[in-house]
Amino acid sequence: MKITIINGPNLNLLGSRETNIYGSQNFETYLDSLRTSFPKIIIEYFQSNIEGEIINKIHESKEFDGIILNAAAYTHTSIGIADAVKSIDCKVVEVHISNTFSREEYRHNSFLSPVVDGIIIGFGLDSYRLGIESLIN
Repeated sequence: MKITIINGPNLNLLGSRETNIYGSQNFETYLDSLRTSFPKIIIEYFQSNIEGEIINKIHESKEFDGIILNAAAYTHTSIGIADAVKSIDCKVVEVHISNTFSREEYRHNSFLSPVVDGIIIGFGLDSYRLGIESLIN
C-alpha cells in the first residue's frame, strides 16, 4: 500500500509555529514515527504553500492508494483543491491538527469535507496516524 500525506500552507513551520495550537514537534520527526509504526506502508510526504502545487499533487493520485490531506488555510478557501479531490478516484481523508470548530468562525467551513471520504479533526499530529488507520481498515 502506498499513501501520500499532503500538507498545505505554513505546515512546514510545525514545531515552531503557534506551539500552543500545533505543538512543538516538527513534522519530519513525526513522519519518521509514522513510517516506523506502519513499516509495510510506503508513506510519501509533500508540503507546499502554493495552492496550484497541491492541486497538481492531488492529480498525481493514480500512484497512491490513499491521500491524507491537510490543506490548512486552503481548506476554508479553495474550491480548486475541492474540485481536484472530486476529480480523482483515490480515497482522501481530510485531517486537521487542531479542532477547527473551537477556533475562529471562518475555520468552521470546509470546502473539502463534502468531497472527501472522511474527516479527522483535533487530535494533534495523531490525526495523521488516525487518517492512515482509516485508509488501511
